Amino acid sequence: MESDAVLEDAAAAAGEGEEEQQGEVEVVVPIGAQKHDPAWKHCVMVRSDGRLRLKCAYCGKHFLGGGIHRFKEHLARRPGNACCCPKVPRDVQDTMLRSLDAVAAKKMQRKLAASLSPGDMRRFAAASAPPASVSTASGGTGSPIHMIPLNEVLDFEPMPLEEQRPPVPEGSMRGSSSGKKKRKQVTYAPALPLIPQTRPQHVPPTPQTNLLHGLQHVPPTPQTNPLHQVVMAVDAVAPAEHFEHAAPSEKEQVSVAVGRFLYDAGVPLEAVNSVYFQPMLEAIAAAGGRPEVLSYHDVRGHVLKRSLDDVMSRLEFFRGSWTRTGCSVLADEWITEKGRTLINFSVYCPEGTMFLKSVDATSIVTSSDALYELLKSIVEEVGEKKVVQVITNNSEIHAAAGKKLGETFPTLFWSPCTFQCVDGMLEDFSKVEAISEIISNAKAITGFVYNSAYALNLMKKYLQGKDLLVPAETRAAMNFVTLKNMYSLREALQAMVNSDEWIDLLPNKGGIEASNLVNSLQFWNSCAAVIRITEPLVHLLKLVSSNKRPSMGYVYAGLYKAKAAIKKELVSRNDYMVYWNIIDWRWDNQTPQPPHSAGFILNPLFFDGIRGDISNGIFSGMLDCIERLVSDVKIQDKIQRELHMYRSETAGDFRRQMAIRSRRTLPPAEWWYTYGGACPNLTRLAVRILSQTCSARGCDRTNIPFEQVHDERMNSFERQRMHDLTFVQYNLRLQQRQQRKVKAFDPLSVDYIDVVDDWVVDRCAMFSGPAEQPNWMEINQSVNRITSREPTEDEFESFIEGVDDEMIQGAAQGFQEDDNDPACG
Repeated sequence: MESDAVLEDAAAAAGEGEEEQQGEVEVVVPIGAQKHDPAWKHCVMVRSDGRLRLKCAYCGKHFLGGGIHRFKEHLARRPGNACCCPKVPRDVQDTMLRSLDAVAAKKMQRKLAASLSPGDMRRFAAASAPPASVSTASGGTGSPIHMIPLNEVLDFEPMPLEEQRPPVPEGSMRGSSSGKKKRKQVTYAPALPLIPQTRPQHVPPTPQTNLLHGLQHVPPTPQTNPLHQVVMAVDAVAPAEHFEHAAPSEKEQVSVAVGRFLYDAGVPLEAVNSVYFQPMLEAIAAAGGRPEVLSYHDVRGHVLKRSLDDVMSRLEFFRGSWTRTGCSVLADEWITEKGRTLINFSVYCPEGTMFLKSVDATSIVTSSDALYELLKSIVEEVGEKKVVQVITNNSEIHAAAGKKLGETFPTLFWSPCTFQCVDGMLEDFSKVEAISEIISNAKAITGFVYNSAYALNLMKKYLQGKDLLVPAETRAAMNFVTLKNMYSLREALQAMVNSDEWIDLLPNKGGIEASNLVNSLQFWNSCAAVIRITEPLVHLLKLVSSNKRPSMGYVYAGLYKAKAAIKKELVSRNDYMVYWNIIDWRWDNQTPQPPHSAGFILNPLFFDGIRGDISNGIFSGMLDCIERLVSDVKIQDKIQRELHMYRSETAGDFRRQMAIRSRRTLPPAEWWYTYGGACPNLTRLAVRILSQTCSARGCDRTNIPFEQVHDERMNSFERQRMHDLTFVQYNLRLQQRQQRKVKAFDPLSVDYIDVVDDWVVDRCAMFSGPAEQPNWMEINQSVNRITSREPTEDEFESFIEGVDDEMIQGAAQGFQEDDNDPACG
C-alpha cells in the first residue's frame, strides 16, 4: 500500500516535530512480535518522562492510555475516545474501520449469545446479514452523505450540502441470490487538509462556503455497514444504554460536568489555571463513590474558618522572619470600576508576601496628612523595628506623606515603587514617534492574523504552534516583548506570507499590508533597533517584580545598563538624550533613594567595581542607610570600619575562591550570611537592606470582592466575614504567585484583554467590518496547559550574565551625559 511506502519517513518526521514541541527526550522501545493487531504497524512505542506511550507515525500524537484500541480509533478517525488523525492515509483509515467493526460485532454477539433466547438469536442473525454492494454510475461506491468537491463550488454557483440516500437494489437486505455475502462499499470524498498544499481560489464568504470551510477542519468520519446493521438489529431486542461504546468516556464526562458548573456559576474560565484546581479534582477522585456535596453554608462557614486558620498560621511563620531580615510594607493603590480608590496593604520578606488588609482611601489619597496617618497606623501594626521601608505610589502627595513618615520613624525609609517607575519609562518610550510607528505597523500584522481563522491556523502551522503574542507584565511591556518575539519568528513569518496558502488571503483587507510589512527589511531593522534600546528596561521590569529573590541591589545597575544600551545604539547626544530624559524624569534624580545606593555597594556581584572610585551620591546613600537603620552610634562606627575592610578585602573570608565564585550564584543576603562572619555588624545591615523588594505591585485582584467589603449597608457580622474571605482569597493568590506557576496563555481571551490591549484588534474591520465572518470553532485549539515548571528564562541569571567590569565601573561612577563617557559610548 501507499502508506507502507511512506510510513518510515512519516514516523521520523512526526517524531522530530513532537520532540521539538515537547522539549523531552524520547527513547524508542521495540514492539514485541506478539503484537498482531494491524494498528501496531502504524505507531511507535516510546518512553518519555518515565512512561510508555504510543506515538502516531503520521501526526506524532502521543497516547498514554487506552491501549491499541484507542489508537486504532484515532487512525480510523472515529470520534469519541480519541482525537482524529489529520494525516492518516485513506487505505489505513479503511483498514482500521473494518477492524474496529469486526471487534465490536464479535463483542456484541458474545453478549447476545449469553442473554438472548435461540429464537431471538435467529432473528438477529438474519437482520445482521450484510447487503449486496451498491455501485455508482462512476464505478465507485455509494455514500449516505455526499460532500460537494471544492472545485465544483469554485466553478459553478454555490449550492448547499444535501444529504442523499443512494438507491438500494432489491434483496440487498436479504443477501444476493447466489448466497455469497458481499460487503457494502462506501465511497468517501478525499480528506481535505487543514491548510491546503496547493493554493485554493478565493471564495466569497457565503453561508455555503463557510460550511465547506468548516468541513475542511473535520473531514467526515464514515461508518461501514456491518457494525451499523448490528446496532440497528440489537436495538430491537436490547436498550441502547446497555452499550458502553455509545456513552462518552469518563474523562469527557468530567470535563463536561466541570465546564457546565463554570458556565452556570459565572466563574471565569481562567479559574482552571489556578494551582489549586488539579488538587481539587484529585481530592474528589480520592474520596471515591459519591462525595458529600458541600452546601452554601459550608463554604461560608467551617470551610472558610479552616482556610482562615491555615493562612493565619502561615502569617505567623512569616512574622518570625520579619525581625531577622526586616520587611517592607507595600501599599498597592488601585481604582475600582465604581471609582473608589482602594489600597491593599501587604508585608514583604524573603519568605513570602502576606496580605494584611484593604482600605478605602478614596478621601485619604487627596491629602498628604490623611495618607500619612494611614501609613503610620500600618507601620505600628506591623512593628516599627521590623519595617525597613514603606513603598507607595510616586505622586507628590505620596512623597510628602512619606517624608513625614520618615520624620516620625527615623529607622525606616519611604520609597517610591520601582515597578511603577520602570513601567512608566516603557510607556513613555512607546509614545515617541519613531517607536510608536513601528509598534503600529507590528499591530497591523497581528491584527490581521488574529482576526482570520485561516490565517491564524496557517500561522500556527508555520510557527510550529507558537504565538506572535506572549505574556507580559503590563501593556507597555507587551509592546516591546511582542516586538522581540515577532523579530525572533521573522523567518517563519516570511515563509508563511510567501507560501501558496497565503495568496488566498491577499484580497482580504489588510492582507497585502501585512505581507508587505513582513517582507520589509526596513521594518525588521527598525524592530531590532527598538529591541536593543528597550530590552534592558523590559528585563529590569521583570526583575523588580520577580519572586525568585529580593531585587534590592540590582536596580541602580539595571538603570545604568539601560542608559548605556540607549547611548550605544543611538550614539548622537541629540538622539539618546530624548530617552535619557524620560528615565531621569521618571526616576527623579533630585529625590535620593539611599536603599538602592546601599544595595549597589553591598551587592557582592558588583564587588570589584566598588573597590575603585564611587560617586559621591552613591556613597552618601550608603552612609544615610547606616545612620537611619542603625540607631546605636557605636555600632555605626563599627560598621564604618567593617565597610572599609569589605572594600579592601583585608579581613575575613572575602578573598576565598568560594566567595569569589558565589558572588554570581548566591543571593546577595545569603552570600553575606555565608562569608561575612568577620564583619558581623555590616553583615546584619547588609542582610536587612538586600532582603527587601523594590515593588509595591500586588497580584491579580480579579473576582475578589474588595469593593463589597466597604459597603456600608452590610451587616456587621457579614462585613467581618467578607474581610476574612478577601484575606484568604488574596493570600492564596500571593502564594500561587510565589510558586511561580506558568499559566496557559491565549492572546484572544478576554481574560488577558487588559494586557494584550489592541494587539489582536483588526484596524481595517473597525471601519469597514470584518473581511470574513468570524467563527471561533474554526480555530485550532491550543494544547498548552498549566505547568509547575520554572520559566525557561531566569531574569536574575540573565541579568548577571550581562554584568562585566566596564558596566560595574561605569555604574559606580554614576550616570554621565558627556559624549566622551567611555562606559556607554
